[in-house]
Amino acid sequence: MLKIGVIISTTRDARFGDKVAQWFMDLASQRTDMQFELIDLRDYPLPFFNERTSNLHAPTQNAEGLRWQKKVAEFDGYVIVTAEYNHGPSAVLKNALDYAYVEWVRKPIAFVGYGGVGAARAIEQLRQIAIELQMAPIRSSVHIQGGDFMQVLMGQKTLEELSYLPPLVSNMLDDLAWWANALKVARE
Repeated sequence: MLKIGVIISTTRDARFGDKVAQWFMDLASQRTDMQFELIDLRDYPLPFFNERTSNLHAPTQNAEGLRWQKKVAEFDGYVIVTAEYNHGPSAVLKNALDYAYVEWVRKPIAFVGYGGVGAARAIEQLRQIAIELQMAPIRSSVHIQGGDFMQVLMGQKTLEELSYLPPLVSNMLDDLAWWANALKVARE
């Protein structure tokens, strides 16, 4: 069975990402073709990247970086649950992406975004970063946008009430499963 890591990409005390991640995990766990594991960047307190080079060229020296690489290596694909900070991904997520290289190569990645524009601009940047890491970013993504995001944030609605989202999640996961299977065979 394919093993997919679901990464919560924010670590702020007042973050919303853990709520979106749990909602996503509830939907994803209904699948029988993939197994999902939630990965919280709070559990991996990586210092700012200060290695000589990427682990593509030289082993990482930092113990927390090595622990992160070991976790990342366990998966056949990834879903990143992301906010948008100033039109881009969070610094902690970019740092975590930089701390691994070999572990990301030739694996698919999908995105669930939330915020004013559903994190569309952050996801576009993350796709570019994923390509540089030799990953396969999935075209389909899930965007929890503007008014819906604010109503959920303010407690006026729940994510479960946004009935248009589950089909988007299903479509994205269908694509992720296809790519994860194809790339797993190719890597082997």
